[in-house]
Amino acid sequence: MAKKGILVWLFSTLTFISLIHLTEAIYALAFNGQTRLLQLYPIINERLQAITPTIYFVATAIATFIFWGITCAVAFENPVEAFLNKILSDAKTQTAVEAQLLEEKSEILDIMNETIESNSQNLAQVKDIIYNVRTEVKELQPLKENVEKIRTELSSLKKEIKKIEEKVQFPSICPACGKPLLPEFKICPYCGEPIKVPSTPVITLKDYK
Repeated sequence: MAKKGILVWLFSTLTFISLIHLTEAIYALAFNGQTRLLQLYPIINERLQAITPTIYFVATAIATFIFWGITCAVAFENPVEAFLNKILSDAKTQTAVEAQLLEEKSEILDIMNETIESNSQNLAQVKDIIYNVRTEVKELQPLKENVEKIRTELSSLKKEIKKIEEKVQFPSICPACGKPLLPEFKICPYCGEPIKVPSTPVITLKDYK
């Protein structure tokens, strides 16, 4: 406040002095009088007295209006309003910076959203592929079961063929140990039991008829 008071006092004094000179300039211009106030300046009084009344009037009028305007600007300056204006200016600047940051972040979010959408599409394609593979696996499951059945049947068939081969090669079986024997064996080579060859009934021609 002290600084403001000093400025108001200084510029109001300069305004008053300029107004006095303006009054003298009007008097000299209107009544063709002498300019006595310019003689008060000790060093440049001779140069100032050489100025014409018209230039004197214009210069003092401009100086008066300038000093009066500065005085009014300083006197009516409100520090609270200046402080609020500064706060508003800072707030606008901060808002602009935040808006720019928000725009940049929104661009980043848009890029992330596009990436997520692309990844979701790829994931959907992968899910479709997995579903198709599972479907094909389910379709192959009966084939696997059929193959297992065929293998089981082949194994049983091999066993039957093996039994048939054994029966063909060894038509007789030892009644004591159950081992297969050749038809020419009379005694079992495994247990030593005698083999009784069953007699084949002879069918006469009459009975056959």
